Amino acid sequence: MGSAGRAGLRGDEHIFIRRRPRPERLAIAAGCVIPALRCTLGGEDTVPVPGEPALIEIQGLTKRFGSFTAVDNVSFQVPRGQVLGFLGPNGAGKSTTMRMLAGFMTPTAGVARICGHDVETDAVAARRCLGFLPEGAPNYPEMTVTGFLLFAARVRGYRGAELQRRVAHALGLTALESVRLQPIETLSKGFKRRVGLAQALLHDPPVLVLDEPTDGLDPNQKHEVRALITQMAPTKAIVISTHILEEVDAVCTRAMVIAAGRVVADDEPAALRKRHPSGRLEDVFRQITQPALPPVRAA
Repeated sequence: MGSAGRAGLRGDEHIFIRRRPRPERLAIAAGCVIPALRCTLGGEDTVPVPGEPALIEIQGLTKRFGSFTAVDNVSFQVPRGQVLGFLGPNGAGKSTTMRMLAGFMTPTAGVARICGHDVETDAVAARRCLGFLPEGAPNYPEMTVTGFLLFAARVRGYRGAELQRRVAHALGLTALESVRLQPIETLSKGFKRRVGLAQALLHDPPVLVLDEPTDGLDPNQKHEVRALITQMAPTKAIVISTHILEEVDAVCTRAMVIAAGRVVADDEPAALRKRHPSGRLEDVFRQITQPALPPVRAA
């Protein structure tokens, strides 16, 4: 295909490509560009098994950019059935940690595993088990919603009736049926975010890494997405990177706070609230992420 052309697929799959996509954008948009990506640990009926290893394991993860350390020796585990809220102020290292966990950024040091698979040395197996919603939810703006999801499902190796079933299910989960024939570029920010979430759910992965999943959503849409996360939580290990504290109260069973690249708190939300006399998570967050200010001197 040239720089301008039409690719007619079938029915509502039609897409328009005005420029050749960059390979790295393709990888992020579809979750990963590897055929037949199916994980045997997923499944809608999977339930936690006593003694089962954690589905997410991070050990000593570090990322440096020259002399600047963005993520500093971060370690944690997330078992099936847990929703971890990964909190921190802007620039704390949340998105960098999520990118390393998803295999889209190479750590300076440390190891990240998904379902026991090292995301660097066993990347294909790790990505089979991962649904990743990156910051900004990159996608192809010229494609229709259905066209993009069909494309992402084909990248993951689905064909025929299973392909159609997967796409229809993802559209239903994320309430996108009403805009399924619209080009993505015509959608609101909230709907674009939901398209990104839909591609992360296509293959029903046991691990979800969601970077700001409700960014740009209106209150009703936020409620729907949070209800969906709560519904999926018992069978998956989920990490939600956010700076929205109400997100933690709504869906998270555990909260981890990162500041200046380091973990400064890790506990259940109710336990974290007890760290401040007000009992408010917002006050606890400010207390542990802001440096102590010198007292104001009287004039």
